[in-house]
Amino acid sequence: MDLHTTDDAVTRRIKAFTDRVSYVKANDLYFYNQPIEELLPGMRVRVRGREMGMYASYSYLGLVGHPRINEAAKRAVDQFGTGTNGVRSLAGTLTIHTELEETIANFKHTEAAITYSSGYATNLTVVSTLMGRGDYVFSDKLNHASIVDGCLMSGAEFRRFRHNDMAHLEGLLKNAPPDVAKLVIADSVFSMDGDIINLPAMVALCKKYNAWLMIDEAHSVGVLGKTGTGIEEHFDMYGSIDIKMGTLSKTIPSVGGYVAANKDIITYLRHASRAYIFSAALPPAQAAAANEAFKVILDEPWRIERLNENTKQFIGGLKGMGFDTMLTETAIVPVLCGEDDMAFAMTREAQHHDVFVLPVVSPAVPEGLARLRATVTAAHEPSEIERAMDVIGEAGKKLGIIK
Repeated sequence: MDLHTTDDAVTRRIKAFTDRVSYVKANDLYFYNQPIEELLPGMRVRVRGREMGMYASYSYLGLVGHPRINEAAKRAVDQFGTGTNGVRSLAGTLTIHTELEETIANFKHTEAAITYSSGYATNLTVVSTLMGRGDYVFSDKLNHASIVDGCLMSGAEFRRFRHNDMAHLEGLLKNAPPDVAKLVIADSVFSMDGDIINLPAMVALCKKYNAWLMIDEAHSVGVLGKTGTGIEEHFDMYGSIDIKMGTLSKTIPSVGGYVAANKDIITYLRHASRAYIFSAALPPAQAAAANEAFKVILDEPWRIERLNENTKQFIGGLKGMGFDTMLTETAIVPVLCGEDDMAFAMTREAQHHDVFVLPVVSPAVPEGLARLRATVTAAHEPSEIERAMDVIGEAGKKLGIIK
């Protein structure tokens, strides 16, 4: 029974979205929230009874289902059960949690680390705990929504600089009062575009204007650097970032988020950040899986080499067909489609030919910049990538995106 019948702003907002979803579904253009029935060997999945190549996964190194990681999770369940039934500050901390945080700190070349229940919660709580009223926070225009929400929640003066535009960032830093606390924050690899932040220039500006630097490494761990440790290794700038944030749900096949930093920052967050104090601890199996995954990355460096080869093949092949892949240089490969309906149609054509890609449309990206946000992993075979590109190419020709 519908209890709310008033035609107010909330009702209209809900109706606008449900009408849009209904239209897309009625035209065989809706491919979100599809239940994956089975993970198959390699980067393949079963969806609606059909076997498909997966090109929408963040498992950049193909670690989902890795035997060592699965076994670590099973051992943790046998030892600790399936949940912690408590927050970390009270009875929720297990030895596997402290071991995971030590592993992350070593992997990220920092003194200490802290983990949270999700990547979104990590950015939200860390930014809003570090910054407050009267402080200034400077955020790249294309930063993840969790960063934006953390900046807004902090109550600090919020300044957004044009994407990867260091001259604009410097102008904003220069205009801020000299005696206030300042935080510059950016993604390392941008989740919609696949390009890399100009870390050397950003570090220089933070030093010049006495600003803290926080980098979200959700899409750079396992992707950037010879051994996959992230953006500092990529630029050979270990120790240049004050606060290194990351997730445990992309390259790392688990769930959660973390911050790696010096001991004082981590001690402060452990006793002041609400998402740590008031959220239940990571389930034992997920903590153990994440812990083992970081070790696997270092033990199997061939995965990073394979990912780099596959990335070059995928980007080069799509560009060669005439697609606009924007400024990507990583495993996130946007295939620009233009209007939202065109991205939906491209998805339909690809999925009907067993290539699992998904569209990113407004408001997640600006109108007119809708795209397939395709991803490639170390688990894809070169022949599979060729087939996926053929399917995407045929779809692009059919819809007039390429000739």
